[in-house]
Amino acid sequence: MTKKVILVWFRNDLRVHDNEILHEAVQKGDIVIPVYFFDPRYFRTNDLKFQNTGIIRAKFLLDTVAHFKYTLQEIGADLLVFHEKPEDVMGTLCAKYEVTEVYHHREVAQRETSISERVEEALWKEKINLKHFIGHTLYHKEDLPIPIRDIPDSFNSFKKKVEKESFVRPVLPAVTHITTHPHLEATHIPTLEALGFPQEVLASLDDIEVPLQGGEGKALEMIEMTLSADYNDINDYNLVSPYIATGAVSPALYYHKIKAFYDPSNKKKYDRLLMRLLWRDYFRFMLKKYPNIFFKPSYSDKSTLVTSGDDLRVLMRSGRHHPVIDELIHDLQTTGNLPYEYRDILAAYMLQEWDVSHLTGASFFEEYLLDYAPATTYGYWLHFAGSGTSPKDNLKISWEELLKKNYQTKKVVK
Repeated sequence: MTKKVILVWFRNDLRVHDNEILHEAVQKGDIVIPVYFFDPRYFRTNDLKFQNTGIIRAKFLLDTVAHFKYTLQEIGADLLVFHEKPEDVMGTLCAKYEVTEVYHHREVAQRETSISERVEEALWKEKINLKHFIGHTLYHKEDLPIPIRDIPDSFNSFKKKVEKESFVRPVLPAVTHITTHPHLEATHIPTLEALGFPQEVLASLDDIEVPLQGGEGKALEMIEMTLSADYNDINDYNLVSPYIATGAVSPALYYHKIKAFYDPSNKKKYDRLLMRLLWRDYFRFMLKKYPNIFFKPSYSDKSTLVTSGDDLRVLMRSGRHHPVIDELIHDLQTTGNLPYEYRDILAAYMLQEWDVSHLTGASFFEEYLLDYAPATTYGYWLHFAGSGTSPKDNLKISWEELLKKNYQTKKVVK
């Protein structure tokens, strides 16, 4: 009898808890081969002169992959790691290990979906099926009360409908054992230098304070810390969102943790965290409903928009702006993180004072943010620019008002 060999292509799902593709692969496969690619396309400079992945997020990602590889080794498997385009290697891997099917999570942004299509085409030539899973959202697509094409554009209407007519699935248990191929090749996680970061950029890490370490274990620790009743710092969701972005923890697990910690006496805190998760879902579903909408130029009557990363850097170095803006830019560039309330202030300033296009601003955030996710980052920026898919939620106040409303002069956690 031929054994079923399933190759699991991991992308933004680097965990053993609540991982549907890993769970199903272990149940249905005789042999499971976990694979991760450091795709060179994600470590290039884009057309706007920003890096697709800055060094802070790259280091966080390396930590996350290393932790995941170690976790898989502890339960009997390993993670094959390659610094190559997946479509260039997948066919050879499948032939080498006699793979019968490949599992992966479907994404929604154009770059990610185009990579999936290339892999699917390469596998089709080998007569191997690429099975798509949909597991990056809080509310599973199959549990929505309406088709994605009928989801209301209004965020508030979307929120009411899913909360009333849908549910968040229970968390799947952690996979505790994997049977893998007995003769897996030895692979190694690339260094930052191998990913293309030059020596002068590597040297800058000495002056960078990365507040988070990657990995599923660290994610669970951060959730416990920030959800505790005595934790009331503005840095809470943004200390967990990087782990959700890399898939070290699922949004469903975080949701159920919030519900478990929920304290009516501090209702505002927990409701705000749940709202962030709902916005994340909303942006992903909108990007599915309106393909590529967040990556198109937004409407503007201005002809002098800043559309170049070089021009934006000149403005940032000019020193002719509010000291809080200097602080927020510095924090973003040296930690890869900001509370979402502070991102609102910085984005509003850049749009209103510097006439930065939403694509340029979002690309700047993309380079530095630890929790960069295409739909969320670009979706928020389109709303900041006044052209978002939920018109009522487009930014309508000045950055000065946001500063007065949301900025705290003392931050307990950096």
